Amino acid sequence: MLSTIEPSAASPAPGTRPEGVPAADAPRYVRAMFGRIASRYDRANHWLSLSVDRYWRWRAARSLERLLESPAPPVRPLERRRRVLDLCCGTGDLTLALLARGRGWEVIGSDFTHEMLLLARAKADQRRQSGARWLEADAMRLPFADFSADAIATAFGFRNLADYRAALAEFFRLLRPGGVLAILEFSEPSLPLLGPLYAWYFHRILPALGGWITGSADPYRYLPNSVTRFPTPPQLAAWLEQAGFAGIRFQRFTGGIAVLHTARKPVSS
Repeated sequence: MLSTIEPSAASPAPGTRPEGVPAADAPRYVRAMFGRIASRYDRANHWLSLSVDRYWRWRAARSLERLLESPAPPVRPLERRRRVLDLCCGTGDLTLALLARGRGWEVIGSDFTHEMLLLARAKADQRRQSGARWLEADAMRLPFADFSADAIATAFGFRNLADYRAALAEFFRLLRPGGVLAILEFSEPSLPLLGPLYAWYFHRILPALGGWITGSADPYRYLPNSVTRFPTPPQLAAWLEQAGFAGIRFQRFTGGIAVLHTARKPVSS
C-alpha cells in the first residue's frame, strides 16, 4: 500500500469542513474519525439506512457498467483490460460491486484510511471475491499517470474531500478520453413532505443511533452538517461542466436522499 499523501493546506474552493476544525487539519481529522469507527462502519451504514445503501451502490455500479460498455469510442484498446478506480472506497462495498459486474475489469479500491482498507481486503477474502487491488492514497493526489483510468467511481466519499473542484480536476486528469465518472452522494430530499421528517431523523436521531452502534457520535454529527453544506445536484453538475466533463446527468434515489452524478470525459480531450 502506498502511504497517505496530505492535500495542500490551502483550499480556496469549498470542501469538507468539520465544525471547529481548521481547514488545513480537516483531512487528518476526517481520516482519524473514520479510522475510529472502521470496525463498526458497515453495521452502522446498513442499520441506519435499513440496508437501502446496498441498493444505492448496486444502482451506481450498474449505471457505470452501462456507461463504460456503451457503444462509445473505445477508451482503451480492446485487447487490454479496462481500469476502474473506486476512490474513497471505505470498506470496499462499491469496489466489490464493481468487481462483480465488470467484464475482466481491473478494479482498484483506494482510500486514505488504513483501517478501512484492511477491512475491505478482509471482506473480499471472506466473500472469495479475488481480483481487486487495494491502494492507500489520497483522492486529491493519486499516484497514477494522466489518462490512466477508464472509469472512476466514488460512493459517499467525495463529500469528505477538502476541495471539491480540485478533486474534479484530478479525476479529469486521470480519465482517458471517453472515460466515465460516477459520484454517489447524500443530498437533501427533493420531496417536500419528506424534508421535515428527514431533517428530524438526520439531525436528532442519527447521531444518537450512530454513536450507540459505533461508540463514537462525532461522525454522525459531522454527516448531517456535511450534507447540508454539500452542493446541490445542479450546483455539482455545473462544477462538472466547468471541469471539462460532458454528458452530465444526475439521478435521485429514495426521494432525493442519495443522488448519482454521471459524466464522461470528452473524446477530444
